[in-house]
Amino acid sequence: MSIVSGWLRRAKMAAAPMSRRLAVGLLVAAALTSGFAVGAKAADSELQHLLAPSGKLRAGLYTGTPTSYLPSSSGEPKGVGYELGKALAEKLGVPYEPVVFPKNADVLAAIKAGKVDVAFTNASAARAKEMDFAQPYLQIELGYLVPQGSKVSSIDTVDTKGNRVGVTLGSSSEGELSRDLHNAELVRAATFPIAIEMLKKGQIDAFATNKATLFELSDKIPGSKVLDGHWGYERHAIAIPKGRDAGREFVHTFTAEVMADGLVAGAMERAGLRGAQVAGAK
Repeated sequence: MSIVSGWLRRAKMAAAPMSRRLAVGLLVAAALTSGFAVGAKAADSELQHLLAPSGKLRAGLYTGTPTSYLPSSSGEPKGVGYELGKALAEKLGVPYEPVVFPKNADVLAAIKAGKVDVAFTNASAARAKEMDFAQPYLQIELGYLVPQGSKVSSIDTVDTKGNRVGVTLGSSSEGELSRDLHNAELVRAATFPIAIEMLKKGQIDAFATNKATLFELSDKIPGSKVLDGHWGYERHAIAIPKGRDAGREFVHTFTAEVMADGLVAGAMERAGLRGAQVAGAK
C-alpha cells in the first residue's frame, strides 16, 4: 500500500464521527503533505547526483597555500578551500573526498574535465569561460616575493630589463604578467617548491602570485620579503564544472552562508592566511 493510499484509508475511517467537510480537509492535507515530502526528497537526491555524481563531493585542491590546502603531520589538514569543501559536502549530505594536486593548473584541468566536482580558485574572466563560479568569498592582493639581496627593491622596479620574474605555470599570474610586463623576463616554475628553490639559488629575482601564498613561501626562505604594494587582486570563488547549472543556486546560497556565519574568516585564521580578507569586508 502506498503512503497516499494509507492516508486515504485512515481519512475514510475517521470520517464517520466527523463532518464530511472536516474529513475532506484531512484528506487534502495528507495528500499535500505526502506530495511535498516526496518532492523534497527527490530534489535533494537530484541535487546530490548533479553536484556529486560519484556519490562523493570531490574537491580539487592544491598543496602549499593556505587558500587551498596545507598538509599536517598530525591532525587534520588546513586551508580555506579544504574547509569550504568539507562544509559543502556536509551541506549537500554526501561524503567528502579531497583530491590534492601539486599545482593549481592541475586542479583547473580536473574541474574542466569533470574529474573533480568543486574547486576554490581565482575567478578570472578566462577561467569563467571553462567553469562556472559563485560569488567571490575571498579577496587577496597580488604581489612579489624577493630573496635576500635581490636587485628588485620595490614593486615599481620589477619591470626592468634584466630582471627575472617567476610565476607558476598555468596560473592567472602567468597570464596577466605575460601581458603586463614589457621589460622583465618571465620565468615559469612548475610548482611552489620549485619556485622556492629558484629563489634560493638566485635563478629568479622575484616571484609573483597572491600575497597569501607569498607570505607562506617567505617563511621557507630566510631573509626573503614580500614587497609593499600590489599589482592587482585575486577574488577566490567556488567553481563547478560547466553543465551543472541547476546546482549553481545551491552553491551561491552556500557561499553567502559561510561568509555570513564566519566560516570563511575562521578558516583563514586557522590556516594562518595573511594578505587577504573576506570578500566585501571593509
